[in-house]
Amino acid sequence: MSTPPLPPVAVIGPASWNHLVHLPTLPEPRPHMQFANRAYHTLGGTSAGKALHLEGLGVHAVLHTQVADDPDGRRIVSALQGVGVEVFAHRSSATERHVNLLSEHGERVSLYVSTPSTPTSAMVDSAMRAAAAARIAVIDLGALGAQVLGRLDGGVPVWTDLHDYDGKSAFHELFLRSAEAVFMNADAVADPWALLEMCVSRGPKLAVCTKGADGAIALTADGERAQVPAVPTRIDDTNGAGDAFFAGLLASHLAGASLPDAMAAAARQAAVALSSPHLHPALEEYFPA
Repeated sequence: MSTPPLPPVAVIGPASWNHLVHLPTLPEPRPHMQFANRAYHTLGGTSAGKALHLEGLGVHAVLHTQVADDPDGRRIVSALQGVGVEVFAHRSSATERHVNLLSEHGERVSLYVSTPSTPTSAMVDSAMRAAAAARIAVIDLGALGAQVLGRLDGGVPVWTDLHDYDGKSAFHELFLRSAEAVFMNADAVADPWALLEMCVSRGPKLAVCTKGADGAIALTADGERAQVPAVPTRIDDTNGAGDAFFAGLLASHLAGASLPDAMAAAARQAAVALSSPHLHPALEEYFPA
């Protein structure tokens, strides 16, 4: 008798079309001219990045995202499907678009040029069904994710990415309190350990903070601490490294790894994203940089 396939991981949130502009330094806040080192268009979006890396690690991902029926939206869906991600593309009046300015020092400024329209009840219902049928629901920041969380009544573990959470933002509160595991970066805080302690006090069993070149730290609700250095690698582009780290840790967790081992696997997966000009090397055949 064959073993039935495991339920997928549901990933709910943004996929975008990005214009990446690499600069020697980020622009100063004054009128001036600056020459780019290089510039190109590619697939972006935090949920797209997580789904790509999960698929690359052998974990089937079902992505629910909003895109318009326009050339950029079709590029996004075609590339994701081409590398094996199962995509439910909910129609939006606009495809999410970013202009990302990246410096040689790994700094980034993201300019949101367009954002998706308000999700309909049918979209939320569809994403909720996917979450309820999943092993784990990855619900990213955004209107679709917020509405799903507002109506989801437990039963499936939720993992979420709070990005540059400062410990105070009211918008993040629903995501934080609904999650079993939360991820964030250290961009907005001076004491990442204190931020993790605050997070687990609000309900999550695991809180993780990435610190760029300084690696990452994690804290469980039981008080276990773990930290991992960044994996040395040639850095082509920092875009999507946090999503790769998230996916690496999640895939290892599903395989039964200990927290230290899962953190090490996550750091290795982040290096995969760092070494590519795209969210994942699998996209290089679709969008030459």
